[in-house]
Amino acid sequence: QLQASGGGLVQAGGSLRLSCAANRRILGLNVVGWYRQAPGKQRELVADIRSGRYSNYADSVKGRFTISRDIEKNTVYLQMNSLEPEDTAVYYCTARQGNLNYWGQGTQVTVSS
Repeated sequence: QLQASGGGLVQAGGSLRLSCAANRRILGLNVVGWYRQAPGKQRELVADIRSGRYSNYADSVKGRFTISRDIEKNTVYLQMNSLEPEDTAVYYCTARQGNLNYWGQGTQVTVSS
C-alpha cells in the first residue's frame, strides 16, 4: 500500500530523491515519513511530517534532507543532498495514526566514499 522508489548508488556529496506513493487515505494519516535501517543497526527515524504541517528530522540529516508531501500526486518525497557513506541503508516510508501503521517495502540507498 506504500510504494517506495528512488534509491540507488551515489557518490558521497551527491543527491537522491526518494518517493513514496500511496492512496490518499493512507497519506492523509497523521504522521507520514521515512525510516532507515543500516546493516547491523536498528531502524531509525529519518524524517516525518505531522498533522500535514510539522516536519521533524533526525539530527544526523538536518540541513541535508528535506521531506515534503504532494497531496495531488499522493506522494511523499525525501530529498537527500550532501549524502555521506553513513547514509547507506534501506529506507522505508511509513504512515501511521492511532492503531493504523503502514510500511512500504524499502528502497536501498548506497553512498560510496
